[in-house]
Amino acid sequence: MDQLNNYADSRLLNGCIYCGGPPETREHVPSKCLLESPYPTNLNVVGCCESCNQSFSKDEQYFVCLIESVLCGSTDTDKIGRPSVAKILKKTPALRQRIENSRREIDGQIVFEPEIERVNNVMLKLARGHASYELSQPCRSDPNHFWCGPLLTLPKEDQETFNSVHFQQNFGEVGSRNMQRLLVTQMTVKSEDGKEKNVSMVINDWIDVQDDLYRFIAIDDMGMLIIRIVIAEYFACEVAWEI
Repeated sequence: MDQLNNYADSRLLNGCIYCGGPPETREHVPSKCLLESPYPTNLNVVGCCESCNQSFSKDEQYFVCLIESVLCGSTDTDKIGRPSVAKILKKTPALRQRIENSRREIDGQIVFEPEIERVNNVMLKLARGHASYELSQPCRSDPNHFWCGPLLTLPKEDQETFNSVHFQQNFGEVGSRNMQRLLVTQMTVKSEDGKEKNVSMVINDWIDVQDDLYRFIAIDDMGMLIIRIVIAEYFACEVAWEI
């Protein structure tokens, strides 16, 4: 990942990005448990207090083990594709049993009943981290919109919209990392009278943290902050705040 300095107003982000307390430690966004070694260089880090840092760890372990179990259809560590997740399940048999107990067979299909609150906790934490690091915006309040679930459960048209780049209308926080990532391109469009003309467009594209494991896009435009995340090309999330 590109290492970018933040040139936005430093007064926007003070203290732990989750609770506003003293930033006693630093938190990777995304968390390393969502990635595989060797990790990408220049992983994003944000200020975080010890309490918040510790409070998310168990939910994150549960989440990554759940997602991998769903993808593999089993909690059997010999079938788990990600080595780091198999290691967690071997070390924490109680967690493995908890996920196994949520396993059901419905109409011949293996399904797992997730602990929704824990899943939502992880996804909201990730969204707040990206909003802080990329957009220089503290988003400690409840979001105005929150959705997460398997990407393929969205209608095909909504999947295309979700996965598309964002064409920026207004600039967000001046000097933020996101603003530095914006690309300007020329596009040919046809006017109402049928004539073609070249117009400049500002594109905000997805960031691939690690291929097939984690990608996201952070949007600050038209009075809305929007974070979209895709994990393992399976589980997706969209969180939005009005500003």
